[in-house]
Amino acid sequence: MAGINKVILVGNLGKDPEVRHLEGGVSVANFTLATNEYYKDKQGTRVERTEWHNIAAWRGLAEMAEKFLKKGQQVYLEGKIRTRQYQDKDNQTRYITEIIADEITMLGGRQQAGDGQTQANGTTAVVDAPQTFRQEPELDQLPF
Repeated sequence: MAGINKVILVGNLGKDPEVRHLEGGVSVANFTLATNEYYKDKQGTRVERTEWHNIAAWRGLAEMAEKFLKKGQQVYLEGKIRTRQYQDKDNQTRYITEIIADEITMLGGRQQAGDGQTQANGTTAVVDAPQTFRQEPELDQLPF
């Protein structure tokens, strides 16, 4: 039986997505996502712990991230965890663990209206329904 590699996160973007366009026209967006956890310490004081996650979104999902995601925005994200290695400038082997996004849903808060959708009073429209974007599998990733 194959293993399961599934990550579900709800958090806030730590920065605007940085998008690179690779050879062959493939796009990749990288950004950080902060998740918060709250607990009480021995003195009963509420403590907040923030965990930062490195996120990579590929192809159409990268283009969506570039167009719609902004620093501070809350998102629901599904993906898989992956660790890769690389050589730094001093030729040292380094490892990075990141989440490869398969699905991103924009949650709550105000979204800026685009393309002239500013309301008569000068404010931007509020998007009430969450928008979900999914990465479609590449042909070589299909299980059959």
